[in-house]
Amino acid sequence: MTADIQSEAQSDPPRRIVLTGFMGSGKSTVGPLLANRLGWRFLDVDNVIEAEAAATIAELFARHGEAGFRDREHAVIARLASEDSLVLALGGGAIEHSATRAMLLSTPGTQLVHLEVELATTLTRCRGTEDTRPILADQANLASRYQRRLPLYRTAHISISVDALTPEQVVGAILEAARSAGAPKSK
Repeated sequence: MTADIQSEAQSDPPRRIVLTGFMGSGKSTVGPLLANRLGWRFLDVDNVIEAEAAATIAELFARHGEAGFRDREHAVIARLASEDSLVLALGGGAIEHSATRAMLLSTPGTQLVHLEVELATTLTRCRGTEDTRPILADQANLASRYQRRLPLYRTAHISISVDALTPEQVVGAILEAARSAGAPKSK
């Protein structure tokens, strides 16, 4: 396990933790566990978007294209990222929207945590979900998306390699890294 912390994360104790990473990194699995340990609320951005739009992510991609979806996603993230005592799981591509990335890296009280996963792990973990994951269904571009996003994910305040960790171990690693950055203590 590696956990790299950038110094700006240490200046303000986190009031919200935002999980980012490629699909299959465990954001939606780890998020509720982390929120429970902190006594915070958990939200998955994709679930919020689907509920508000009364449509699936795949349907929104089909109707509005990726650029239209990313603009909607940014607006939802901007609204949610102002809440305190929140663990927020981003969709895998949210990090590509430069305004979203800049906001999450610069908003006081926001700690952006990258759950780093190898592409092979993603393929294993996500096998059979191609119909609900629009990007996974596009195998021809999957590797290039992964390579394009990886350096963007690594701009996060904390980056943790999660391939060989259980969800509980990932939670422990996040709390350990966050503690050294001034995060709240778990319950």
